[in-house]
Amino acid sequence: MKKITNNPNARTFNLILTSMAIALVFVSTYLLNIRLPITANGGLVHLGTAMLFIIAILFGPKTGMIAGAIGMGLFDLFAGWTLWAPITIIARGLQGYLVGRIAWSNGRNGRSKSFNLLATIVSIPLMIGVYYIGESIIFSSWIVPAASIPGNIVQNVVGVLIAIPAIIALKKIPYFK
Repeated sequence: MKKITNNPNARTFNLILTSMAIALVFVSTYLLNIRLPITANGGLVHLGTAMLFIIAILFGPKTGMIAGAIGMGLFDLFAGWTLWAPITIIARGLQGYLVGRIAWSNGRNGRSKSFNLLATIVSIPLMIGVYYIGESIIFSSWIVPAASIPGNIVQNVVGVLIAIPAIIALKKIPYFK
């Protein structure tokens, strides 16, 4: 994705693209999610993580950060996970930024399969760590949030397994090359 310039058409295009990315993350999280029966705070598996990875790799760190933070933050607000929304905004914003930053490092622009995979894998501990700290604050415990870790791992692994093949396919389309 090209950097925003003073060209009004480019700024408008970037605004529309980012808005669509937010909507795609939100809808992917909202429409297909499965609550994990691990514990009360065991979490969800949803396609939003895959969409976050896809967007960050295709469009870079800024769009990945905004789409992840706002798209999944809105999901928390609309789906009754309101208490988690601030944590989600931080965790998913940072995750989207990190994935995009690694995938777009040194001019790769998401074209390296190995760096794309590395980016998604490296982002997982960051996301889990932010949720762990946030839940530690919510529950006033360093033990209770540990129950969320298996669900978060499953959610991210499912995201990687869906996103990487999708990105490989999308990179064959001239627009995404």
